[in-house]
Amino acid sequence: MNLFRLAVALSALACIAAAQPDPRPNIIFILADDLGYGEVGFNGQTRYATPNIDRIAREGLVFTDHYAGSTICAPSRNTLMTGHHTGHATIRNNFLGGGNDGGRVALKPTDITVAERLRAAGYTTAMIGKWGLGEPDTPAAPWRKGWDFFYGFVNQAHAHNQYPEFLYRDSVVEPLEQNFGHKERAYANDLFTTEAEAFLARVGAAPTAGSARKPFFLYFSATTPHADLKCPADSIAEVKQAYAWAREPGAAESSVVFAAMMHRLDRDVGRILAKLKALGLEENTLVIFTSDNGAHEEDGKDNAFFRTARPFRGIKRDLYEGGIRMPFAARWPGRIVAGTRTSHLAAFWDFPATALELAALPRPSDLPNEGISYAPTLLGRSSDQKTHGHLYWEISIKGQARQAVREGNWKLIRNGLTSAPELYDLANDPAEASNLAAQQPQVVARLIPLLTASRIDSSEFPLTPGGTDKIKGKARK
Repeated sequence: MNLFRLAVALSALACIAAAQPDPRPNIIFILADDLGYGEVGFNGQTRYATPNIDRIAREGLVFTDHYAGSTICAPSRNTLMTGHHTGHATIRNNFLGGGNDGGRVALKPTDITVAERLRAAGYTTAMIGKWGLGEPDTPAAPWRKGWDFFYGFVNQAHAHNQYPEFLYRDSVVEPLEQNFGHKERAYANDLFTTEAEAFLARVGAAPTAGSARKPFFLYFSATTPHADLKCPADSIAEVKQAYAWAREPGAAESSVVFAAMMHRLDRDVGRILAKLKALGLEENTLVIFTSDNGAHEEDGKDNAFFRTARPFRGIKRDLYEGGIRMPFAARWPGRIVAGTRTSHLAAFWDFPATALELAALPRPSDLPNEGISYAPTLLGRSSDQKTHGHLYWEISIKGQARQAVREGNWKLIRNGLTSAPELYDLANDPAEASNLAAQQPQVVARLIPLLTASRIDSSEFPLTPGGTDKIKGKARK
């Protein structure tokens, strides 16, 4: 009898333990597409308002020196997912050859994504929006790279259409008959946000008796404000009503539409935040907002009007600050101190290490060593924060090999392998207006070797067009 009662008691204790909430945080990573540093309110945008995005900044932590993985889409997302920077990454450009008509390269089976790592650790994972790292018939299709649920664009070129005729739900093509015949009735990002709300409702539902709610990782990869510049009429009307400049007779339609896209993106962010609150998930959810690269100039967009890179130089496809330094804010009520800022130097390839540390996982031996977790900075433990010796980027665009390295406040850029390097002091010259290479030869001499040591050759993406890569580097670790 005593043994029976003991067994019952132990069983009850096991059920209670199993029902305890998982202390590991949920993670939502919101990635805008082609959004420049100055195109959000918390970084000074005044042509339109982004109150929900700004709320993440106001109630959380703003990184002033956070960088994208690249100055264009696919390689930037490669670094975010795998932790390899572009000197080691599989994907170093959108297309082979650096143009718009080359073939594509997919992630390799050896490229383990952060989603694969978190799912193996018990997280429920979802990716909604734009993938761009492997076609449906490759091992790098999103449903084969760690996502329990996928909805959106697999091919990044397909994602250039804001009113597509189909999207993927996991591996199944889902027709959007509302958009057949070039009709524009179903806006892709509206669908994405609805799916995000539905996912949150599923994972946020009360667990069954004796079970615990699993933590989740949601990667919300919007396609706004990327071209094509199109937006539903209600957001366009909203912008014209809200801003005098948009009602002026000479107002550019492209500017009105871009502002409308930003209004809608901000509304999408607000819907996600509202759903978290309604489900009681706010206090255990880290929400990050950022962009994949600098502002675009397609479809007649007026970057000067919006001061897209403020206070920096450059846009998408440049390795100047405007092409790679991103707006970045992180919110986690009760864990991240509201209204704070940090100049900690961080980049996309730090995210996998950060997510794994937050999930209380030991750093895997096969995690790329380029990334450094910024979890200590998020949680206010600056004394525990490791720092980068330097950051590195490379890309070949239209036959020109471009490389950049940042060490402390020094930034060295080389636009062409045989061109003279440019050197900038970002502390005193964030706009990169004064090239100090001639005045600081010792700094140039110290940084130039990093252009070699930070990379390995890529047969798909050589830095010398039409031939073998001339810069030899260290093998990937």
